[in-house]
Amino acid sequence: MANGDNVESGGVEGGLGHGLERYPSGTTSYPLRVPDGDAHRLPYTVEPTRYDLTLSPDLDSATFAGEERVRIVVHEPTAEMVLNAVDLEIHEARLVGDEGAGQSGRVSLDEDEERAVIAFDEPVAAGDHTLELMFSGVLNDQLQGFYLSRFTDEDGVSHTIATTQFEATDARRAFPCWDEPDRKASFAVTLIVDEELTAISNSEPEEVSDAGEGKKRYRFAETMRMSTYLAAFVVGPFELTEPVEVDGVPLRVACVPGKGHLTGFALDIGAHALRFFTEYFGIPYPAGKLDLIALPDFAMGAMENLGAVTFRESVLLVDTERATRVELERVADVVAHEIAHMWFGDLVTMRWWNGIWLNEAFATFMEMLCVDDFRPDWLRWVTFGLSRGSAMVTDGLATTRPVEFPVLRPEDAEAMFDVLTYEKGAGVVRMLERYVGADSFRRGIAEYIAKHSYANTETTDLWDSIEAATGEPARSTMDTWIYQGGYPVISVAADDDAGTISLTQSRFRYLPGGKDAEARWKAPVLLRASVGGEVVRHRLVMSDEVTTVELGGPPEWVVVNEGGWGFYRVRYDQELLDRITAETDRLDALERFNLANDTWAAVLAGLSPVGNFLKLARLYGDETHPSLWTAVLAPLEYLDRMMEPETRPVLQGYVRELVGPAFERLGWAPVDGEGETTRTLRATLLRALGVLGADADVRKKASEVQSGYLSDRDSVDPDVAAAATAIVAAAGSRTDYERHLDRFSNPATPQEEMRFLFSLAAFEDEELARRTMDLARTEVRTQNAPFVISQLLANRTTGPLAWEMVKEHWDELVERFPDNLHDRMLDGVTTLSAPELADDVHAFMAEHPLATKQRTMDQILERLQIAVAFRRREAAGLAAAFEAV
Repeated sequence: MANGDNVESGGVEGGLGHGLERYPSGTTSYPLRVPDGDAHRLPYTVEPTRYDLTLSPDLDSATFAGEERVRIVVHEPTAEMVLNAVDLEIHEARLVGDEGAGQSGRVSLDEDEERAVIAFDEPVAAGDHTLELMFSGVLNDQLQGFYLSRFTDEDGVSHTIATTQFEATDARRAFPCWDEPDRKASFAVTLIVDEELTAISNSEPEEVSDAGEGKKRYRFAETMRMSTYLAAFVVGPFELTEPVEVDGVPLRVACVPGKGHLTGFALDIGAHALRFFTEYFGIPYPAGKLDLIALPDFAMGAMENLGAVTFRESVLLVDTERATRVELERVADVVAHEIAHMWFGDLVTMRWWNGIWLNEAFATFMEMLCVDDFRPDWLRWVTFGLSRGSAMVTDGLATTRPVEFPVLRPEDAEAMFDVLTYEKGAGVVRMLERYVGADSFRRGIAEYIAKHSYANTETTDLWDSIEAATGEPARSTMDTWIYQGGYPVISVAADDDAGTISLTQSRFRYLPGGKDAEARWKAPVLLRASVGGEVVRHRLVMSDEVTTVELGGPPEWVVVNEGGWGFYRVRYDQELLDRITAETDRLDALERFNLANDTWAAVLAGLSPVGNFLKLARLYGDETHPSLWTAVLAPLEYLDRMMEPETRPVLQGYVRELVGPAFERLGWAPVDGEGETTRTLRATLLRALGVLGADADVRKKASEVQSGYLSDRDSVDPDVAAAATAIVAAAGSRTDYERHLDRFSNPATPQEEMRFLFSLAAFEDEELARRTMDLARTEVRTQNAPFVISQLLANRTTGPLAWEMVKEHWDELVERFPDNLHDRMLDGVTTLSAPELADDVHAFMAEHPLATKQRTMDQILERLQIAVAFRRREAAGLAAAFEAV
């Protein structure tokens, strides 16, 4: 499942589960009783092997009826069967044995535990049986389970779609099932729908027939064995592309009518990803077809349902001529991520939700490999530094968590879908791959997929395969990164007389104190140094607190974390830092990114003065990659929030002096032959000058550019148009707001819709902030509205007002928005760093804990605490710090 963030982040902010043992034959040995302490798990007495499932959704009444025949194996005699069901009515239950004899069951539902218990008068004998159930349910509006999505077509006619989102534990809302990832079974699905609608499921239709009364019946082929959370049923008025054959696999994109012209890029990256992963894993795509389905309403970014991947429209449908490069990259990322899941997650699946990182971190890692292969000119691994930086911000908190931790109740799995699972997980995987070598690592992954196909695994299974392929101690090394939270900072000092450097690791924290201060990691370290004019390299796994490296002479310079792949920070002593910064061109792009990122982290943690970062930032004026500029500009935005109105001009002048010459070299319009990342760089610099630098000439020109864009979308480069939109919003009038609101309401593409929607939150007029909040409460889709409110909270001028409105409408907001987006709504409170305001945030949230994602909320509140501490420590001296450099 792809992360659903709508707003690009700069990233520089500023236990083992119980499972099944697999025999080589592929049979499964089930523990017959729930292990001690695992009362939340279903008993293993009954094993489902195949679901024959028929569903009849009624989109007008928002209900559905269903019946299923589940082939089961009973492992020991039992008088009751326990499975999952919630928000369902089970009308009839009957058990039929292979001999034909059967008996009815009595159904009782436990809504709190989301279970159905079926009791029988006579004990059910061990062996093969068929459980027959008839049930019904409601098509909800909460973007989970079996739910409704709505859209209005070009003629103003409203339409409805019924679709599903089951991960982590919501298949039970659509049909009674053993809704746990290690209860794999095949699915034979039949959907009975209105004759004018299209139905899509995991496999290809074997038959489409007349069902009478204006209905038609889609009978789909049986799937491979898979977990319940991967099942999918989508019904609605869809437009489907002609299938593209990719080595025998038909690939299509499904979208609402009128958007078929936006499908070409998704087909291109989809075909590339299918070929790339088939070659990388050495195993054919495991389903008969692949549909990529764009939905108007979808809580997350996308979902890896086998053969029927569902997406937000904005991360699948795109006009390549009108999209920014970042928007294209986002679509490529998400499509590649979900297709990687067809192998890593669908074919091979974690045994329990504690291992969800196995799915998501590896899909994130594989998406980077694939997109880097698809468009090498994008330098995707450099831009990954931004999202990895976001993970390092969270992982530097006392409230962080291990990548893998025990998941007890199934709903606890929701806490796993965060930046630590995706970005930290992918970051430490990339660190391991770079250390052991790409080819050896790939052999280990391919062996793991081949060995565990159609089965479930634990994290240790993966490390065993990588160890076998590489000869490296992957398990013992990675355990220190997966089973404990946080990461180290490695301090580097040289002893020129001895010709050595010392490496000292300690836990990095933004705030002093906290537990686990003595934690240690087995850190894969690649380093290079210049000794006597010759470059030498060393490779080691650092496990002790202090490690001494023999260089053979005094170093002219040293680069620790060569290549920039280590998931740790580096602090050089002043002499070594001076040697490196004297000639930063000896660092590659990601190494320069890390230098800026690590320096800012030290400032934020109170370990280094602000002036050190401001001096370093001046060295980045000639950078040509936008991610490196973001590593400099995001901290400057953070500092801007800490300054009083009367001192902001000194920061604005610094920004104009730093950014202006770089932008002048590029100009306002692309030139023939320039690289695609140059488009992004131009937009990054332009936005910085107009918003952060408050450059009057840039603001005037941006307003003119946007007027041209609003008259003719094709008259302005998309990246420049997006930057102009941000600049106009930051300094805009009520007339500008009306224009942005109109373009949001009448967009040409999903990306344009998002640009203008989020721009509404950037206007600094309080009355406009109230209007935007009202829109988020009532009209904006619930998948997007929480992010709009987060942006309102982060507005430098109207953020305090937005917080008052959040409190005022709290009950309404938490009722309207899906539970798993409440934390996204509140992320913007990290900017409310005035001490009295921050105290109010803490007090309110203490009285209003979140239903899910409370751990993430605790992290948000700690980030707010860090901002308050920084303000108290640094705010009074910021103007002087800028003037000194």
